[in-house]
Amino acid sequence: MADKNIFLDKVRITVKSGDGGDGMNSFKAYKGKPACGPDGGDGGKGGDVYIAVDPSLTTLLPFRYKTKYVAGNGERGGTNLCYGKGGEDVVIAVPAGTVVRDEQTGTVIADMYAEGDKKLIAEGGRGGKGNVRFTTARRHAPNFAQKGEKTEAHTLILELKVIADVGIIGFPNVGKSTLLSRISAARPKIANYHFTTLSPNLGVVRYYDNSFVAADIPGLIEGAAEGLGLGHDFLRHIERTRMLLHVVDVSGCEGRDPIDDFEKINKELKDYSAALAALPQIVALNKCDIVGCAQNVQAFRQKYGSEYEIFEISAIDGKGAEELIAAIWDKLSELPKSGPVEADEEFTYRKSANLDFEIYKDENGAYVVIGTLVDMLCRNVSLNDPESMAYFQKILRDKGVISRLKQMGIEEKDTVIVGDVEFDFVQ
Repeated sequence: MADKNIFLDKVRITVKSGDGGDGMNSFKAYKGKPACGPDGGDGGKGGDVYIAVDPSLTTLLPFRYKTKYVAGNGERGGTNLCYGKGGEDVVIAVPAGTVVRDEQTGTVIADMYAEGDKKLIAEGGRGGKGNVRFTTARRHAPNFAQKGEKTEAHTLILELKVIADVGIIGFPNVGKSTLLSRISAARPKIANYHFTTLSPNLGVVRYYDNSFVAADIPGLIEGAAEGLGLGHDFLRHIERTRMLLHVVDVSGCEGRDPIDDFEKINKELKDYSAALAALPQIVALNKCDIVGCAQNVQAFRQKYGSEYEIFEISAIDGKGAEELIAAIWDKLSELPKSGPVEADEEFTYRKSANLDFEIYKDENGAYVVIGTLVDMLCRNVSLNDPESMAYFQKILRDKGVISRLKQMGIEEKDTVIVGDVEFDFVQ
């Protein structure tokens, strides 16, 4: 039951699209006529992996229990030219605001920003061709078929960044959650101790016929940008906001200096990201209902009154809330709408169509050929079929592998390794 209150905003998952099914190597057979021509069908395509926004989700908690997502493999081709069945796709549901990155390179693959967003992440392997596909005018009965394309597993980082117009920031226990509950219908947990709020709380604030979304961002203390407290975990959620509402406990009732608090939080924003520090801010001096705070209010206004819009409020009874909401709406009306993070490139995990190769010499002096060309040859070549091996040798010549070997100084009877095929070089 406790897991319902856990907020998870960064996870690592593994995805793998389905392998393609092998092509079928078969021949028609009738009574009295054992071999009447090839009839092997193609293998099925492997299933794809998608990521899609689920509006019912608000956290990445489901990924705490499941971190591996594997699409179905394509089935092998059948006789009588029957195609193999394609593998089942996998659709991974995430909350709106989830940024998807490749763990190895850090590439932003997609920003799942809004309901309806769906992204192909990993493409399934192509099915292998059946032996009927290899018939030619000179080859009437090919006794080989193509293997299905194999796919690889990839590791992704999912990072949830709350989508809100206004980020409510400030030290713990200054009244951020109380203010959010006062100006919106949100009902966050409220108590008089630090770190009551352990996750961002969202609330829709109404202003006449208009509305905006405010987020109470928890956990900011001095050193948050370096990971102290909870701040490092939640600073990322401010990155999507259009402006900040900085709540300051102006009463000093906990023995802290309001000006010092204000400057420390702004320093953490600057240390984490220059873009965060540049966001417009409105300041709400909270707890003005407490006796003796007038001197602190005057000192704060004297120092920052010309730089920021400052409002005196009491979140507990709503004093000054209407004026504050009006000022926030006026500021938002001047600011551009936020949008999704741009992906680094149009990125999908798929096999390369380019048939490249590299050659190196191993510790035994053998010439080893690697690359996408080798992957293709391994799918297409049957070591037991002379015609298939002839095709293999032709591709090595046509693609320049033989020429490259000669440039590297290969000699008669030197060993060449291409995938699973090992042979002695012959001029």
